[in-house]
Order: sequence, then structure tokens, then C-alpha cells
Amino acid sequence: MIKPKVVITRRWPKAVEAALVEDFDVTFNKQDRALTADELKDAVHFADAVLPTVTDRIDARVLDDANPRTKILANYGVGYSHIDIDSARTHGITVTNTPDVLSECTADLTLTLMLMAARRASEGEREVKTGAWSGWRPTHLLGSKVSGKTLGIIGFGRIGQEVAKRAHHGFGMRVLAFNRSPIAQDVLIKTGAESVASIDELLPQADFVSLHCPGGAANKHLIDCRRLGLMRESAFLINTARGEVVDERALVQALTFETIAGAGLDVFNGEPDVLPELRSCENAVLLPHLGSATLETREAMGFRVVQNLKDFFEGRAPRDLVA
Repeated sequence: MIKPKVVITRRWPKAVEAALVEDFDVTFNKQDRALTADELKDAVHFADAVLPTVTDRIDARVLDDANPRTKILANYGVGYSHIDIDSARTHGITVTNTPDVLSECTADLTLTLMLMAARRASEGEREVKTGAWSGWRPTHLLGSKVSGKTLGIIGFGRIGQEVAKRAHHGFGMRVLAFNRSPIAQDVLIKTGAESVASIDELLPQADFVSLHCPGGAANKHLIDCRRLGLMRESAFLINTARGEVVDERALVQALTFETIAGAGLDVFNGEPDVLPELRSCENAVLLPHLGSATLETREAMGFRVVQNLKDFFEGRAPRDLVA
């Protein structure tokens, strides 16, 4: 039996790569760098399946120019705003993702960012590592308390719910949740959250605002200058969703003029490039997209892709069908 040809756009955990080789004719990206548009065109022209990540922009131009052989884009990750779903449908290409398996780790990192930003941990670490720390003193790097504060969550899917549980049950926080679709009452009870009707209602009440909504054109600059202006001067913005959800230039202004207290970001618009002005903000904690970066989670994501591929090529509907 001829194995389907599969292109993996980045290197994955070894155990997952080994599992893929058992059932597929795999082409690896040995340089482990983001593929160019021309390389992505070659991949979808050459392979039966392409396994993209968030760094791979598969838009209409890539698919239209490629005369694609590819019949499935098995995405490694839950978000898929980097894939033009309408164009994939036009070309008869199935798209899958990897939900569920990264919710807990991303929620853990969200709390990490909240704590780091509130307690000025990055600033403190820089002082120690550069030898600038002059010793303990009562007014040094005073931060903000997290326990008992109010957390506003925008996007109350799996990750948002995991964040709410940690914040409410672990830190005694009041949790306000906004979601585009209604939130079931049993979910609110389980997570200790209260539903609010709009983002504009949520922002002025929250000490921390955490973003867990999808990316893409519909949510581009969802948090803009106007909405940053609705936040408290003592509040912190946390983003582990997608970079385009925040107007980063407006955020720089808010951080520079201290109309908000700080930010914790794990995602950026135009990754891996980050605005120099944002990198210069002392009151911003910046991490290199580590939301799902544990071995357990990255392996689970990969094995979910493997199962989606097996289902597809064996004639079954993939479990994680997006389009």
C-alpha cells in the first residue's frame, strides 16, 4: 500500500514524528524555520496532506497558485486564523485542528503572566541578573495583589473556563466572563464566573483582563484605543489568544502613559517580530508564544493530528473537523 505523502512544516516532538513515519511518507522541515509562501505552495502542490502551525500563512494566494494536491490541512494547534478556510473549502481541502489538549497549559501560562505582571517579576529578575539590585527596601518594586481581585475574561471557551477555575477557586477572584454565545448556567457555576452582556461592560470592572477569543479579521484590534481607555488605571491586560486581537500601538501608548498598569503578552501581531516600542515597555511582560509549551501538551497535540490524518485517509470523518 502506498503511504500518503505528508509535509510537516516544523519539527515536532520525536515521539510524534516517529508515529507519523509508521503510517505516512513524511517530508520534514529539517531547518525548523517558518516556510515561505513559495515553499508552502510547493508543499500543497506536492503532498496529500500538509501539517501547518500558527507560523504558516496558508491564504487564498498560496492555494490558488499551487494547483493543490493536498486534501487535508491537519493544523497543529487549536487556532486556525492563519488558514483561509473559505479558500480551503473552494479547493475541496479538509481542515482540522487540535482542541482540548492545550487548554490546561495555556490557562497555567495565563496565570503565570498575571502574577508576573502584577508582581513586577520581570523587572525584578532583570535587576538581579544585571547586578543592579541594591538590596531589600520597603518601597522597592511595589506591585499589585492578585488574590481577591476581579478578573474579566473575554472568550469563554475551554481555555477561558480553565483560567476562571484557577482564578476563582485558587485565588479567590471574582470572575466576569463575556462570550459571543450564551454561557450555560452549569458552566458558570462550575467555574465560579458571572456572565456580562458586553466587553464594554466588563472592562471598567476588571483588575485583570484576559483574552481567550479567536483571532482573524472579525476580532482584529478588538482591544483598541477606545477599549483600553475603558480599563482601570490599575488594571492589567493579558493576552494568550492571538496577537491581532490587540492594537499593539494603542497598547504601547496605554503602557507608556500608564493609563493601565501593565500587560502580560504571549502572542504578538507579526510574530516573531515585536514592536521595538513594546519591547521597551518596562511594565510589559513578554513571552515567546509559550502557551502550550510543555512536552506533554505538544506531544498530545501531535498525536491528535496523527489521529485526524488516520481518520481522513481511512475514510472516516476526522474528530477535529474545522472545514
